[in-house]
Amino acid sequence: MTHASLQSVLDLADTPLSYLRSSKATRRDNRIWQPKLIMPQVPYEFTDWEHEQRAWRESVALFDQSHHMQAVIISGPDAKKFLSHMACNNLANANPGRAFQIVCVAPDGRLVGDGILLQLEENTFAATGPFILNWLAYHAQVLDFEVTSHIDGRSPVYANGFDHSRPECRYQLQGPRAWALLEKLNGGVIADVPFFHLTEISVAGHRMKALRHGMAGTPGLEIWGDWNAREVIRDAILKVGEEFGIAEVGAAAYITSAVESGWVQGVLPAIYTAEHLRAYREWMPADDLEGLIRITGSQKRDRLEDYYRTPFDLGYGRLVHFDHEFVGRDALRERASGPKLQKVTLAWDPDDTANLFREMLTPGGRNVKFLHLPTMSDKIDLQYFELTAQGRSIGTAHSTAYLATERTMLTLSLVDEAVQIGNEVLLHWGEAGGGFSGHQSETTDTIPIRTTVSPAPYSRVAREEYRKN
Repeated sequence: MTHASLQSVLDLADTPLSYLRSSKATRRDNRIWQPKLIMPQVPYEFTDWEHEQRAWRESVALFDQSHHMQAVIISGPDAKKFLSHMACNNLANANPGRAFQIVCVAPDGRLVGDGILLQLEENTFAATGPFILNWLAYHAQVLDFEVTSHIDGRSPVYANGFDHSRPECRYQLQGPRAWALLEKLNGGVIADVPFFHLTEISVAGHRMKALRHGMAGTPGLEIWGDWNAREVIRDAILKVGEEFGIAEVGAAAYITSAVESGWVQGVLPAIYTAEHLRAYREWMPADDLEGLIRITGSQKRDRLEDYYRTPFDLGYGRLVHFDHEFVGRDALRERASGPKLQKVTLAWDPDDTANLFREMLTPGGRNVKFLHLPTMSDKIDLQYFELTAQGRSIGTAHSTAYLATERTMLTLSLVDEAVQIGNEVLLHWGEAGGGFSGHQSETTDTIPIRTTVSPAPYSRVAREEYRKN
């Protein structure tokens, strides 16, 4: 087990950018932790991923979140005051039984991460989401607030003989028939629950807390309860769910749901280069997510800062409130009037998609970046692909997935505000490579893919040629 800090491994590389472009699989001192990159820690597929994708559109999908969902627990008399200081959104209305989206920025106003904040009790909160766990835990220790923090870590992917347990099991039920299933499990009507509010239900005699949200335009619940009853609870859900067409969702389909729903799972947190964040990087273990991720894709920039984003770029401007003091407030206010990106979905041209597969199937052909179907589901890489229109750069392509429900390759992307729905843009599919010493990522040829700019969450639109304003 390595005890190196994030800062120490960055110092070994030529630059932080070289480190983040490098292959983490070649870090021999870190081999024991390499499986931490894999998520969501369920089988690749239970039936087949095409069937599982259709479940949240047509019947009921069961997502087992018991192992990969992790949270930071913030407790103490100053818990709400501390979180308000860390979040650029207003938490004045936070109270037990509600959930909020929490958005955190660095002192320079660029995004660290976002996630879900759940108030469990008067002075106890749980926050989930990539990159905010360590950020909140660290500042709870070093800032002058009367709070404590504890990270409820995920289960190991490769247990290697080590026993593991979690405080609670967690399941999510989504789809047009999910509510009827939940009420049958509960043995009665579940009162109308506002979005992002808590309720309780009973499953197989076990009382469970439940958070209301939804997918594909229909209501669903995320439920959690006694870890030791997880098998009984899961079996009850599956048995009762048979008449509702329930399908367990494996890792492959699970990841694609973010692309369909329009959630950017993560952009590079703005923590790697600022000198005033050195103490944070020295505190953070190198084998946590921030030290294991890799920037992949064709977009090659000379400065790591060019990969950072702001909350406005991801469409979180509606959540930003400058009516309270928070980390990065003044810097973020200055960025509010600057250029911003917009979140869209890019639908791939069928002929260009087929041509990419033809390249993959041609012995001795071009060295292309292989396309995984339905998505890259076994590594947490941060994908940055170049997008152009009329020969100029117009943004970044991120997560890509094939949806059997649409029979289309889709890529969740951030593009210039001038780009309009229906425009055609080029996605440059390939790998820029990079790294340091013996930790190099391979460079590939780049293949242009024509795409149609579509809404996020995705809906099909007709394509028109892109023209400059």
